[in-house]
Amino acid sequence: MSSSRRPALEGFHRSADERATTGLLDEATVDDASHVLVIAGDAAPLDEPGRLHWRAPADVPEGAEWAFLGRDGTGAAVLAAVFAQADDEPFEAPGGWAGLRVVGGALPAREAEIFVEALSLGRWLLDAPYCPACGTRTRGENAGWSRRCPHCGREHFPRTDPAVIVAITSARHPDLLLLGSNALWGANRYSCFAGFAEAGESLESAVHREVHEEAGVEVEDVRYRGSQAWPYPRSLMLGFLATAIDDEAARADGEEIAAVRWFTRDEIGEALAGGGDVLLPGTASIAHRLISEWHAGTS
Repeated sequence: MSSSRRPALEGFHRSADERATTGLLDEATVDDASHVLVIAGDAAPLDEPGRLHWRAPADVPEGAEWAFLGRDGTGAAVLAAVFAQADDEPFEAPGGWAGLRVVGGALPAREAEIFVEALSLGRWLLDAPYCPACGTRTRGENAGWSRRCPHCGREHFPRTDPAVIVAITSARHPDLLLLGSNALWGANRYSCFAGFAEAGESLESAVHREVHEEAGVEVEDVRYRGSQAWPYPRSLMLGFLATAIDDEAARADGEEIAAVRWFTRDEIGEALAGGGDVLLPGTASIAHRLISEWHAGTS
């Protein structure tokens, strides 16, 4: 079993200006100094809980899709080697394999960032090998960051779709927060309201539309709180806090959202601490950040 050689990630840079360099990826994938994060499905290998497992290119099994992610603080290349989901992992990792949703919140910030980058780009490399214009299989270019169609000449890039995610405060009671339970979840799991921005729609308009569609309320005082790249699918989640105009109007749409509920600050605090019977989003998600910042009074 290969031992992990940890890159100097405090100095990591995406080095996007290098991607067009001829032979960059070919050279990096045979350089023993390169650091490789292997992705299988949506999981990455771990050295231990909260630490990714890194490999040299020669220690990566055959059949991967490769991409150049950037360079670490020493100038060594940081690469992704991506495999489709399979019954068996590509190799045995010291700390096992884990998905981003499970382990992302426990990783150091830079490792979590690279995990998201590798997973987002890797899913596109695996899922979009053919030209959407003519159906010809494309060739990888720009060190994994684009594909060129040899038939019609079109160049294709990974998609990033903007989506809003919103935590809703009460119009009358500052210690109440409205959350919803998705119809696909268990009855005791609640989170913020979210949805993709539509064509020709501003983010603010998307907030008003999604909240009204899913929770039945009109909102005001829409405040941007931050963003998060999220590869399920290739999304950019834009977080907002908004205030309901009429608390009594809250209702689930009965399709995507099975239930809505006003939570007290104490109830949210208990759930964040792992108590009670309500499950909140995992620490890897911006939804958790929106809820925890509201609870702490910092939003």
